Amino acid sequence: MAKMWAGRTDGTTNKAADDFNSSIRFDKRMYKQDITGSMAHAAMLAHKGIIEQSESEAIINGLSEILADIDSGRLPIDETAEDIHMFVEAELTKRLGAVGKKLHTARSRNDQVALDTRMYLLEECDEISALLKELTLTLCARAEEYKDAIMPGYTHLQRAQPITFGHHLMAYAVMLCRDLDRIKGVKKRTAVSPIGSCALAGTTYDTDRKFEADRLGFDSVCINSLDGVSDRDFCVELLSAISLIMAHLSRLSEEIILWSSWEFKFIELSDDFTTGSSIMPQKKNPDMAELVRGKTGRVYGDLLAFLTTLKGLPLAYNKDMQEDKEAVFDAVDTVKACLNITNGEISTLTALTENMKKAAQKGFINATDMADYLVGKGLPFRDAYKISGRAVAYCIENGLVLENLPIEKYREFSQIIDNDIYDAVSLENCLGKRTSFGGPTAQSVLMQIESVKKELESI
Repeated sequence: MAKMWAGRTDGTTNKAADDFNSSIRFDKRMYKQDITGSMAHAAMLAHKGIIEQSESEAIINGLSEILADIDSGRLPIDETAEDIHMFVEAELTKRLGAVGKKLHTARSRNDQVALDTRMYLLEECDEISALLKELTLTLCARAEEYKDAIMPGYTHLQRAQPITFGHHLMAYAVMLCRDLDRIKGVKKRTAVSPIGSCALAGTTYDTDRKFEADRLGFDSVCINSLDGVSDRDFCVELLSAISLIMAHLSRLSEEIILWSSWEFKFIELSDDFTTGSSIMPQKKNPDMAELVRGKTGRVYGDLLAFLTTLKGLPLAYNKDMQEDKEAVFDAVDTVKACLNITNGEISTLTALTENMKKAAQKGFINATDMADYLVGKGLPFRDAYKISGRAVAYCIENGLVLENLPIEKYREFSQIIDNDIYDAVSLENCLGKRTSFGGPTAQSVLMQIESVKKELESI
């Protein structure tokens, strides 16, 4: 394909250099944004009298036909083209002749690619937000279902205090709400139009940048043309927000992997989201959760690679910035796939609530409540702590739990213990007494669900 930039040189480059320089294999996904942006630019050129209205209409109609032909498959994208912008412009010129060559008046590929990237990522932000909301609502639904399912809460991966499965799931729902808010912030700073900045120094033509921005749905225009073509902060912000989403999904995936193991057996994953072993017929592997956990490192790599690319670039545009797209496109594709898979896992898993409760009992996570009971009887906390510890040690040695330790044995540890100890160490009662805001009671979990749903409505 002939080079649009031939002139200073004859436009002939080495084949290996052409392949190395080309970005169409990955930026072709922005063809709709490129064509839509060009339509708005053609409309602006006519609006300001830079080209004739009839020329603008011909260009817009030609671009509409190209878009329809690509969508339908009638026009395959030529991957020998340098980039999607050159491909579209060359096709338009082929169809319209000299009129098609007027489209590039008062713009550069520098501001054009910045525009296309912002438009594309604004749409991707909406898709990511929709998937985040879907997963959050799934977590809320499962949390409501298991709001009374007692399980051990952990610190240091050691059984610590009683919570519910619903309470645990809501912790992730709250994390995802923060993720949604971050994506909202990214959108705000992405919705700034760079078109009209041209190569770096604006243009001598009397353009109307706001007209074009309004037509494309941007909130504002960038106020410095150098920054307009060189700014990729919005990409870094999106990569950072996606990295945090992946961190949250990875933590949830780690717990899914643990919970579904025979050592925990708190949940049973659906066959739809597990695999088997090629030689061990008893295996049911949480491969999807493991892949989400693994792909988190991939997204972190995208963020670090992007930051490294930007760190030493002088203003304004440099070809290094072509490296922005593969990293951000990969991260976007990855997080969308991981959100979708995780939603499927959560919506179809079965909680093994009896196993959860037995683990809570055997973990002696009501030992603190026994100590509090003794404090209520007048003992200093340190004395109460030691007595509770001795009772736990005896239960472990004899295969008992605090709920079924005989009253006679309790009284060997302290004569002030009475039959009301069983109410004090009942897991249901231990849980029910934790009425502080944000705690694990069923009522609190329902309040958290309501709060999260309201937040989702506002984002």
